Amino acid sequence: MIVNSIEDIAGTEREVAWGNGKSRRLLIESDNMGYALTDTTVEAGSTALLEYKNHLEACYCIEGEGEVVVKETGESFRITPGVMYALDKNEAHYLTANETMRLVCVFNPPLKGHERHTLGDASSSY
Repeated sequence: MIVNSIEDIAGTEREVAWGNGKSRRLLIESDNMGYALTDTTVEAGSTALLEYKNHLEACYCIEGEGEVVVKETGESFRITPGVMYALDKNEAHYLTANETMRLVCVFNPPLKGHERHTLGDASSSY
């Protein structure tokens, strides 16, 4: 059985500053679950251009409010607590936090654990 907590992960290599917030990697590839699970914060007032060329991602908002805009189409989605969005086609997208957001995210295949974005550079995708 694997048991992790945010308190256990704080200050370790599993707490990654990704550019516009923090990603706390609760499950990573070495845990052998077949997916990664993160608790991710996005700082209020920030916008990030993100793209995952090698991973599918689903995010479930549990705190805060923001917006996801698909780069290619301009399609926009309001994200609030209780809303999930999934990047099922590896879409490059802008994630804007109007207030600090907290997301529970699942990645498939799993993250190794060290991945991070370079601000404004979608080519730095996971």
